[in-house]
Amino acid sequence: MVKRQPNPSLTALLTEAQLTQGAFARAVNGVSTENGRPTTYSQPSVSQWLAGTEPEPRTQVAILEVLTRRLGRPVTHAEAGFRSPADRPTAPTGTVEGLIELGRQDMDPSRRGVLGASLFAVALTVPGWQDVLARAESVQRGQTVRIGMPEVQSVIAMTDRLSSIDDEFGGRAARPMAASYLVNTAGPYLRADAPDAVRKAMMSAASDLCYLTGYMAVDEGLHGLAQRYYVKALELAGIAEDHLTYCTTLRGMSVQAVDLGHGKRAMQLADAAAAAAPVAGPRMRAFLAGQQAHSAAVLGETHTALRHLAEAERAMDVAESESRAFGSYDPSSLNYHVSQVRYAIKDVSGSVAAMLESDRLRYSVYQRGRVRHRATLAERQLQLGHLEEACRTWHLALDDYPKVQSGRTDDRMRIMMGLLSAYPRNEHARELYERARTLVPVHLAA
Repeated sequence: MVKRQPNPSLTALLTEAQLTQGAFARAVNGVSTENGRPTTYSQPSVSQWLAGTEPEPRTQVAILEVLTRRLGRPVTHAEAGFRSPADRPTAPTGTVEGLIELGRQDMDPSRRGVLGASLFAVALTVPGWQDVLARAESVQRGQTVRIGMPEVQSVIAMTDRLSSIDDEFGGRAARPMAASYLVNTAGPYLRADAPDAVRKAMMSAASDLCYLTGYMAVDEGLHGLAQRYYVKALELAGIAEDHLTYCTTLRGMSVQAVDLGHGKRAMQLADAAAAAAPVAGPRMRAFLAGQQAHSAAVLGETHTALRHLAEAERAMDVAESESRAFGSYDPSSLNYHVSQVRYAIKDVSGSVAAMLESDRLRYSVYQRGRVRHRATLAERQLQLGHLEEACRTWHLALDDYPKVQSGRTDDRMRIMMGLLSAYPRNEHARELYERARTLVPVHLAA
């Protein structure tokens, strides 16, 4: 850390935010933990920052996010009295160039730490549908490569395969392949010469791939990076005039926000997704309404949550009567939303029942989801005082856990180890704890 003169700018922001130094330190720790990089700052650390000791870049980003959330407006490095990071990725001039540059940074091991330092930003500017539609930029053309629909189909097929790998093995396993494919294959296709119909189809396919890559970053706990991929997916969807991927991406951003505890932002994004959706079939309506229900429940708006949940259930009944769609929003997904709504409105028993039904209906290929949701189910069974049931469920989660590379499943294992440590004399908890110690990495079990 570099010594500086006292930082009156940061002092003024703390005064404006009405935060004591201790409360500020705890908030910075909370944001850092939320993004998978726990810190243990306390009041003396804040005193040092105010006296002119400049925090490391990752901590600066957490400080700015705390102040942004507290004040309800973006707070910049300069406003907080910090130097602008010399190694911060520069803003790209265009959607395609920006996407390729983002993918290159993501592939470069020397840049991964910089990208990973970016945190989830509540105040992120999300381009509206009309904004992205108006940005239909002219992509660089005139090169020797000319693409057609076969190249579009290859990107779609590769996205499907990467999604399957992600579902089975987790984001850490799949995302390096996705970033590489974006840069080395999809990127050149986006720059190639093509008829307008093919160019839009390629933009749409790349948007879906970009959304998937952002979703994988969420699974790793790299929330700021995920937001950058999501925004690129929105921009590409606008150029392609692809309402479906635009709305799906907004919904994905809502899922990210609600899982991080930002109910108001999640509701805004979920409502925006529903409002921007074209005339949607019943499965899409269920897909969007389920997320609206979860977001409203987290906000404490029980009536709204139950209304959206009933809408999702009605739409799913129609969708299932028409056709079963493997790989799409299905009854298992809906029951997961029912469980999340019930839990948010303090109905833990109802939440457990819905989560059990979700687990029963889940397709076997969704291995990562199975681990994460079974661990969550066990936590809620324990809340009801059902320790033996919880241990049995955790054992099931551990059966698949070693096969999965996922920050979200790691989080659930960390929680499990902490909860089990409170029952050293119970034989079921002790047996599970000893088994977990052989399967869970040491840094998670500590």
